[in-house]
Amino acid sequence: MPNNWKPYKLGDISKNISRRFDFGKHKKVIFINTSDVSTGKFLHSEIRNSNELPGQAKKAILNGDILFSEIRPQNKRFALVDFDASNYVVSTKFMVIKSNDELVDNIFFLQLLTSNERLEELQSIAEGRSGTFPQITFDAISHLDYFLPPLPEQQSIASILSAIDDKIENNLAINKTLEEMAMTLYKHWFVDFGPFKDGEFVESELGLIPKDWEVKRLDEVAYKRAESYKFKGKEKVVFVNTGDVLKGSFMHNNYMDVDELPGQAKKAIYPEDILFSEIRPANKRFAYVDFDSQEYVVSTKFMVIRNNNFINNKLLYRILTRDETIAEFQNIAESRSGTFPQITFDAVGHIQFALPTIEKQNEFQSIVGNWEEQQTNNLREIKSLTQLRNSLLPKLISGEVRLKEFRE
Repeated sequence: MPNNWKPYKLGDISKNISRRFDFGKHKKVIFINTSDVSTGKFLHSEIRNSNELPGQAKKAILNGDILFSEIRPQNKRFALVDFDASNYVVSTKFMVIKSNDELVDNIFFLQLLTSNERLEELQSIAEGRSGTFPQITFDAISHLDYFLPPLPEQQSIASILSAIDDKIENNLAINKTLEEMAMTLYKHWFVDFGPFKDGEFVESELGLIPKDWEVKRLDEVAYKRAESYKFKGKEKVVFVNTGDVLKGSFMHNNYMDVDELPGQAKKAIYPEDILFSEIRPANKRFAYVDFDSQEYVVSTKFMVIRNNNFINNKLLYRILTRDETIAEFQNIAESRSGTFPQITFDAVGHIQFALPTIEKQNEFQSIVGNWEEQQTNNLREIKSLTQLRNSLLPKLISGEVRLKEFRE
């Protein structure tokens, strides 16, 4: 540890604030539950009537506070309040932490508090306490040791890590815009039939459609693959469970020993496969395989879907992952008996959509394909930046790597 870094307890550099929200001043509020923040972000700003709130909506927050969920620290339900939050009320299951700004920079403190190593320690403390689920309190963690560099060095470290975070956020924002553009164009072509409105239309099961289009069922244009993974000669593979993909992204590429795999690790996947979780479609656990996947094995709870000659595979993926399709899948899942909402390919194979000729489909894909390629490149850069940040963060905040060394 560098000589000019000083040791402190968490309780020396911060405190847990419990301000009661004044509902007399605000009849309409924004309620934030623990599930409404994630890895530093507020996930909504929906205004509600104060008389409609649940019982745990009690705490007030101010600009500069850090929200940190007491429940399951490893879920990363934390965020820095960096705005006027006078009409925000938060759950009693949040710690509202205020740092001592004479000792610690607030952004540096958040990075210190939420590093992967520290979150693992907090999770261990939570699991060591009796209760219905892993939970911590500020008193239970206030004794933890932290080493702090002088404030100027804290601010410099924070600025480096924030620059990486800003680049990640910028890429995510670009991808969101590109996806909105692609979906707008999809609606223009396949819902409003904009490019074809001057042509002849005919009646169909879905209403009027352009004359040379056809209404197809999902099971007419695609099929479910169920090829077992061949483990012979393999010592390690990448296992992907339903929780390991989200909105088109694979969340990890970590190898596991074959003899440690769970029983549902059975399915092989190939480039251009579409993965779609059978469980709770509304959770958006889907992804497109656009890489060499020969060392990947996936859960039996995935539908592995492929196209046939009637449909462009990327267009099929776009249709399956539209909000309207997912809502229909979720309704089907909830109408079926079982422990939880679940679908199968047979259960959703009847859904219908109108398709033009494959040539017209490919023409559409040639336009949005450039945007999709940019999204893929942005996601790869995000992955690289995240890995850099995760490796750099513990070294900077522990003093293992000094700023001078980093710059060099």
